[in-house]
Amino acid sequence: MADIAETPLAKPAGLTTDSAKHHAGDREGRNVFLLACACAALAYGIAWIFPDYARLAFGIGALVSVLPFARTALGKARRGSPFSIETLVTIAVIGALPINAGAEAVVVVALFSLGELLEGFAAARARSGLTALAELLPSTAIIERDGARVEVPVATLGVGMTILVAGGDRIPADGTIIDGRSEMNEAAITGESRPVAKGIGDPVFAGSINGDGNLRISVTKDATNSIVARIGKLVEDAQESTSPTARFIDNFSAYYTPAAILIAALVALLPPLLAGGDWAVWLYRALTVLLIACPCALVLSTPAAIATGIATAARNGILIKSGAALEALAHIRIAAFDKTGTITMGHPVVTDVVGDVLSLAAALETGLAHPVARAIVAEAAKRGIDVPAASDVSIRQGEGVEGMVGTLRVELLSPRATAALEGAKAASIRELEKDGKTVAVLVVDSTIRGFIACRDEPRDDAGPAIRALAALGIRTLMLSGDNQRTASSVAEPLGMEAFGELMPADKLERINQLKAEQPILMVGDGVNDAPALATATLGLAMGGGTDVAIETADVGLLKDRLTGIPDAIRLARKARRTILVNIVIAIGLKLVFLVLAVFGITNLWTAILADTGATILVTINALLLFWTFQASPTAVQSALRRA
Repeated sequence: MADIAETPLAKPAGLTTDSAKHHAGDREGRNVFLLACACAALAYGIAWIFPDYARLAFGIGALVSVLPFARTALGKARRGSPFSIETLVTIAVIGALPINAGAEAVVVVALFSLGELLEGFAAARARSGLTALAELLPSTAIIERDGARVEVPVATLGVGMTILVAGGDRIPADGTIIDGRSEMNEAAITGESRPVAKGIGDPVFAGSINGDGNLRISVTKDATNSIVARIGKLVEDAQESTSPTARFIDNFSAYYTPAAILIAALVALLPPLLAGGDWAVWLYRALTVLLIACPCALVLSTPAAIATGIATAARNGILIKSGAALEALAHIRIAAFDKTGTITMGHPVVTDVVGDVLSLAAALETGLAHPVARAIVAEAAKRGIDVPAASDVSIRQGEGVEGMVGTLRVELLSPRATAALEGAKAASIRELEKDGKTVAVLVVDSTIRGFIACRDEPRDDAGPAIRALAALGIRTLMLSGDNQRTASSVAEPLGMEAFGELMPADKLERINQLKAEQPILMVGDGVNDAPALATATLGLAMGGGTDVAIETADVGLLKDRLTGIPDAIRLARKARRTILVNIVIAIGLKLVFLVLAVFGITNLWTAILADTGATILVTINALLLFWTFQASPTAVQSALRRA
C-alpha cells in the first residue's frame, strides 16, 4: 500500500529530492489502475462474445492485473515484510481462480488499485500545500563574471558570490546587500504584509520580491540552505516522521496481518475437515475473509491525517516538525509565554505625555541609541511634531541627558535625579511606575515642565491570542525576569497569570512543576528561551522566518503573530479528531464485514468494496482537514496563494 507517511513532499529548489520522482510515483499508480480496468473490461468483453473462453479470459485478466501487486509483495518479502497488504490481495486473487471465481478476482484487483490511486491522491493533496514554496525561487540568477553579466542556475550559487537583482525580480538566494537600496516584499517568507526598506548591510531572503531598486547582493547561503529550502525540508521531514498513534498502528498491523491469514486458513480448512463442509464454499469464504481483513484503511487512517495536518499548518504559516509534535500539540493544556519580544513588542513605546514636553524631549534624544530615546523620537514623529535642533547634548550617567535647545537649558532626567519633585506630580509618577512604566521628567531652566512615561507594551495581537487560548480551555501564564510588579502590569490586563523575578534556572524549575501537572507549551523567541523551549512538553518559537524559528523548537511560526498559536492548537485538535474517526471507520467496517463473510452473507465483490470504501472514507475525512480548516487571517496565507 502506498503509505502517505512514506510519500515524500515536493521540495523547493535546492533540496535533494527531485519532484519528478513524486510525479513518476503518481503516474505509476494511475498506470496500475488503468491496467486493472483494461484487464477487467477485456475479460468481460471476451466472456460476453466467447462464453466458452470466459474462465480463461477472467483467469488471464486477473493474473495480469495482479502482477504489479505480486511484484511489490515479493519485494517487501525480500526486505523482511512478508505479510504485506499486497500479499493478502495476491493470495486472494490467485486462490479465487481454482474455484472459478475469476470474474470476481479481476474486479477485486481493479477496485484495490482504485484504493491505491486514492491514497496517492491524498498524498498529492498533502504535498500541494507546499507547492507555493517550491515555486518561490527562480531557477536562474545573474552574476558578474569577467566584467560581463552571466545567467547561471541557482543551484550553482555559492557563499560569497555576488548576484545582481533588478527591480521586480525575486531574490534567488539568501544574502546581504552590498550596493543599492530598495523595498522588499517578504510576505511569502515572513508574512510581513508591508514592504520592508533594505539598504547596504541588510539581509535579504530567497523568494522575496525586490521593489524598484537595482541591487548587488553577496550570497550568504547556498540554495540548499536558504530559508525557503529549509522550510520545505522541515515540513517534508515532519510528514515523513511517525507519530505515536501511527507507530502503534504499524506495530498492530505487524501482528494483525499474519493473524488474518491464519484465520482465513482456519475458515478454509476446519469446516470441511471437521464438519464435512464443501471445500469450494469454505475456500471462497476464506478468500472473502482475507480480502476484508486487508488493513489498508487502518494503516492509512493516521498518516493521512498527520500528513494533511502538517501540510495545512504549513499553508497557514505554522511549521510543525513532526507527527509526534502535531499529536502532542492537541493535548496542550497550559501555555507559558516569555514576556519581552513575545507577549510585548520588545522595545519601549511612549504611553503617557504630561505637559507640552515632547518636542523638547525629542530634540535632546535625537541621535541617541537608548531604547527610551528612540521611543520618544518615534512618538514625536508619529504625532507630526516639529523637533528643534539641540546643542551641547551630554549624557549624565545613570540620571538622564541634558543640552541646549535654542536659549533654553533642557534636562530629561529620571525621577530620582530630579530635585523638587513633590506633590501631585510625584504622586502621578509613582502611579505610573507601579504600572511598570519608565518615567522621564523634563526640566527647562530648572523648572519642571512635565514628564513622559514609556513601557514595553503588549503586542496588538496579544489580547486576541490569549482570549482565543482561553476559549480553547488553555491556561495562560507569563514567565519574566522583570520584577513582579512590571510582569503583573503587562499580564493581568490580558487575562494571564504573571510570574516575575525569574532567573533562567527559575523558569526551568517552574516549567518542570507545571509539566508534572499537565502538558505545557513554552512560547519564546528561540534564542534566550532555548532551555525553556527544550524543557517544556512542546516548544514554540516565534520568528519572522529566521533560522531560530525554524530550528529551535518543535513548532515555529513564519511570522511573529501570536494568533498563530491558537490556530496551531485548533488544527492539531482537529487532526487528532480526524485520526480517531478514521480508526473507528476502518475497524468498524472490518468487524461488520468479517462476521458477514464467515456466515457467507457477503462475497469477494462486497469484501473489496468494503475495503476500498473504508479507504475512500478515511482519505476523504483526512482531506477535509485540508479543505475546511480556516486559520486567523494572515498575510502568509494570501502571499502563498499569490506566489
